[in-house]
Amino acid sequence: MTNVIDGTQLGPVGQEIVYENDRVRVWHIRLEPGERQPLHRHDHPYLVVAIEGAKNVVQTVDGTRIDADEPTGGVVYRDPGAVHMLTNVGDTTYLARLVELK
Repeated sequence: MTNVIDGTQLGPVGQEIVYENDRVRVWHIRLEPGERQPLHRHDHPYLVVAIEGAKNVVQTVDGTRIDADEPTGGVVYRDPGAVHMLTNVGDTTYLARLVELK
């Protein structure tokens, strides 16, 4: 696993690991309106649980923009391999738990 892609340093999946064992890793993610999570990579399949939903945009490493409205209480599953950044483009705080499945 490398933390650099095309000369760009990748950031962590979330701001803080709140739980981890040999099967899962749970990240805390909080983005205020206008705040962006750095470019990062998902090496494991994962679930995102929106505790406080927001209007987000995913921008992939190749420049693709994906609208990702995440309602409060919503859950999504994603396959591994994605390299992207997440921006809260709404006017509410986004709070989520991201559960990586090892």
